[in-house]
Amino acid sequence: MSKPRIVILGAGYGGLVTAIRLQKKMKRNEMDVTLVNKHDYHFITTHLHMPAAGTDHHDNARVTISDLIDERKIRFVKSTVREIVPSEKKIVLEDATLDYDYLVIGLGSETETFGIPGMHEYAMSIKSINSVRFIRQHIEYMFAKSKMAPKRKDYLTFVVGGAGFTGTEFVGELADRIPVLCKTYDVDPADVRIYNVEASSSALPPGLPEDLVEYGMEVMRRKGVQYKLSTAIKECTSEGVILSNGEFIRAGTVVWSGGIRGNSLLQEAGFEVQRGRVKVDSRLRSYQFPEIFITGDCSIVTSPEGTPYPANAQIAVQQGYNAARNLILTVRGKELKPFVYDFKGTVATLGRGEAVGLLKVKKVKGRLALFIKKMIDARYLFLIGGIPLIWKKMIWKQKSTTRNYHVPN
Repeated sequence: MSKPRIVILGAGYGGLVTAIRLQKKMKRNEMDVTLVNKHDYHFITTHLHMPAAGTDHHDNARVTISDLIDERKIRFVKSTVREIVPSEKKIVLEDATLDYDYLVIGLGSETETFGIPGMHEYAMSIKSINSVRFIRQHIEYMFAKSKMAPKRKDYLTFVVGGAGFTGTEFVGELADRIPVLCKTYDVDPADVRIYNVEASSSALPPGLPEDLVEYGMEVMRRKGVQYKLSTAIKECTSEGVILSNGEFIRAGTVVWSGGIRGNSLLQEAGFEVQRGRVKVDSRLRSYQFPEIFITGDCSIVTSPEGTPYPANAQIAVQQGYNAARNLILTVRGKELKPFVYDFKGTVATLGRGEAVGLLKVKKVKGRLALFIKKMIDARYLFLIGGIPLIWKKMIWKQKSTTRNYHVPN
């Protein structure tokens, strides 16, 4: 009897954790597992705001996949997925075709612009290692360019659309980076403007208590951030943004962090989607194709009250655990276990030395919150790579970090 063929698409949080848990829990020769990813590394999405702003090197936000998986148990294929064909249980890659008995889809997200004209064409997004390298280099280019045209104040004007997790953490890092860039390029700090534009009435990640939101916004204002709340971006142009109140902000840099949607390959494959995401059952399976498990930004998981859980790293990691367990139970002919989301809390950094968060019901802020954030990061690194990865990414990094945030190309 042939071994069941399991294919995992994407080495993001959900897909990678699924693979790591399978290699730990499956019996020898129990199944044939293939992990497909377009890069040979896993990048830690929640760290990308730092290399984007230039306060950390992008290599610290990625881990080589071969360092994490046992290739005697998991076959890794570096390739881009072109098509998913559920009716034939087939995956079409750019250079090959894979057949499967069970499939895990964790292909991550795409930028959601909500139809705002010009956003795709003129704004940058924090979504990959390559995108954050580009943003950092663009920011430095704007500082250098401003010296060639001193009257063009828009070169030193930065607009960040969206004040959720990504927007808030990027703005905090950018505000801390500005004094270093001003010194490097002989720029007067008074000439720099940072705007955080948010369509809702509140900044910072949703769900935080009002007093923590006010604390966080005050920290950011002291760093020089200007908020425009209850104000949507109506259009993005090559010269800046037009706001819903009619105001035009001329800016040399626009970074969009206002939303994400699931991978477009799911809709193209015939899945019923909402903003590119597929509603899954209590075992994380597609209602249309029960042999397919869907995790992370591609899935919609609802609470007992029927409301969708937010798409974030925390839930994707827990989905990876559940998907791996249910795949093993499926192969062994046992009853599958329902996915139960355990909300452990949320912590958002506010740049260097500050953070705010909610741990279950306990509020934290300042350096304590920042310490807890680092412990959360360490826990994830331990999960995927053990103590050696914690040493490499946190302890050694801290020893080698310079005070002026110098980031090599």
